[in-house]
Amino acid sequence: MSVPIVRTPAELRATVAEWWSQGARVAVVPTMGALHEGHLSLVRAALEKADRVIVTLFVNPKQFNSAADLAAYPRTEEADAAKLAPLGAHLLYAPDASEMYPKGFATAVSVTGVGEGLCGAFRPGHFDGVATVVAKLFLQTGADFAFFGEKDFQQLHVVRCMARDLDIPIRIVPCQTVREADGLALSSRNVRLSSAERQIAPKLASILFGAAELITGGASVAETLVDARLMIVAAGYTRVEYLELRAGEDLSPMREFNRPARLLVAAWLGETRLIDNVNVLPKQSPHGS
Repeated sequence: MSVPIVRTPAELRATVAEWWSQGARVAVVPTMGALHEGHLSLVRAALEKADRVIVTLFVNPKQFNSAADLAAYPRTEEADAAKLAPLGAHLLYAPDASEMYPKGFATAVSVTGVGEGLCGAFRPGHFDGVATVVAKLFLQTGADFAFFGEKDFQQLHVVRCMARDLDIPIRIVPCQTVREADGLALSSRNVRLSSAERQIAPKLASILFGAAELITGGASVAETLVDARLMIVAAGYTRVEYLELRAGEDLSPMREFNRPARLLVAAWLGETRLIDNVNVLPKQSPHGS
């Protein structure tokens, strides 16, 4: 059994209209393809929540800062469709760029605040591209729910803010980061790692979890972040773009750990940029108070 594929907004809307006529609740899982277990976990979560699930596959040129990066991004539609079929996804929406950005397309969605700093500082225009394409996907699918992984934690905040501010009636459902057995966060970019780099890569998560534990235990945030940066480079990473503690609720910078937070990192391993983040939560007292 194969998953049906549609390639135009008109085809998509016709299918969704039929589902609506049956009273179905619709979920969307936006992806750029090269599907891995992290994506598939989102699809499974969506299938538990909704009656119909659309997976979108669009390598969005507007969110790439480099033409070379865009060209190198893996495109594996046939393999992706094969992975989705046994899960029971109801539709794969795979438009081409001319459908998403037809001649004369002149609109961009920009999210300030949560879109600034972190990846927003190092990838100018990236989140404008994300917000624009995701707004289009939300409107094209008319979905009730959208599922996003927490690995792209800043993106999750950007999408949430965009949907709220534009009054798009959709519920954003965050799902936990899926990791390899050695701790490496799953990413489509992991396939670019050489065998030697793949041995180094999991150390990023290990250092991140260790730093989070120290901060939870009362260690100085500033000193812990300095030490963790040095450890990441010592582990074999080429450079650290950022390593920051931010409030989990609104991504505001935190110099002191006094509320639920996220420790977020972006670092280069050879020619591959990896990101990750972990929860930093206050310790519970023995009595749970």
